[in-house]
Amino acid sequence: MKKTPAYARLESLDVLRGMDLFFLIILQPVIAPLVQCSKSQWIHDTYRYWFTHIDWEGFHPWDLIMPLFMFMAGASMPFAFAAYKRGEVATSLMMKRVLKRVLLLWLFGALVQGNLLDLDFQTLRLYSNTLQAIATGYFFSALMLMFCKQRTQIIIVLLLLTTYTLCMQTGGYSPETNLAETIDRSVLGRFRDGVFFNETGNWEFASYYHYTWIFSSLNFVVTVMLGVFSGEIVKRNNSESVKLKQLFGYGTIMLIAAFLLSFIEPVIKQLWTSSMTLYAGGWSFILLGLLYWWVDIKQHKKGLMWFRYFGMNSILAYMMFQLFDITYPVKYWVHGFAQFTGCLQPFIIELVKAFLFFMILRFCYKNKLFLKV
Repeated sequence: MKKTPAYARLESLDVLRGMDLFFLIILQPVIAPLVQCSKSQWIHDTYRYWFTHIDWEGFHPWDLIMPLFMFMAGASMPFAFAAYKRGEVATSLMMKRVLKRVLLLWLFGALVQGNLLDLDFQTLRLYSNTLQAIATGYFFSALMLMFCKQRTQIIIVLLLLTTYTLCMQTGGYSPETNLAETIDRSVLGRFRDGVFFNETGNWEFASYYHYTWIFSSLNFVVTVMLGVFSGEIVKRNNSESVKLKQLFGYGTIMLIAAFLLSFIEPVIKQLWTSSMTLYAGGWSFILLGLLYWWVDIKQHKKGLMWFRYFGMNSILAYMMFQLFDITYPVKYWVHGFAQFTGCLQPFIIELVKAFLFFMILRFCYKNKLFLKV
């Protein structure tokens, strides 16, 4: 099999990232009202399995959306840091770039989910969003890429996984008493997501919210680093068959390791347990391997390249979806159809919104307008 030049852009990275964003901001919002209109229990059960998060322990396909997004952030890092590794960029300049990206990602996360635009300390949330998790993972992964050899990187990743699992044994894995929950409540206090103010004006932790961030950051770093390792594999000047064997092989090993670890530590995405990290990482390796084989090696690009509208502008796509609610004007534009569409009207509204988002991202792609951080 032929070798891919180290400098060649890996279109599979853009396509996979684009698929991830497409499922999040287009497919799921459009399908949801269709399901609500259906009376079939099978359709409702199928939708719940494929397009909703599991309540606590276990893993649904939809639970892969966030880990895959973080994984892909890491997968692009070996290419972004290539000039630095060749000695063409000074360490001080590279650190400025890293810190700038971390700060922007953290700010964007605060805008999206931290209630920053409220300008109110009572509603401010300090650590609560996917972009902030990426910022954390990216920062420490960048340090490892810059200052550690790969062997040291692997050792650190294994230590992070092990440390998380061992420490979590002290409090178990119930929603209320686990160590990660305790740390978040103790450190973030009223600035934790899910906090609300009761009738007496005192704040309380919501009983429904159990996503953890501070201690889970150990495995946020691991998730991004797994992406880094995958990027290193496809960047190397090895034969394509070797790269595929490594992507599929390491992915399979991680799935097996996750299964074995699940006897000690359950797979819980809300806690970002080590078993969940390995499970999501294994599938991410395999998905990247499949698309790398199909798009970059076999050159079967027809019908897939439009995913790059999302993949090459992933931050813009995510921010648009989270911050720009165009439901009201779309409802006004299509409200006349309600008399004909009945329960399908919400589907029509979401379909129009999806079309507008798609056309904006297409326009940006065609005109090379990308939100870079």
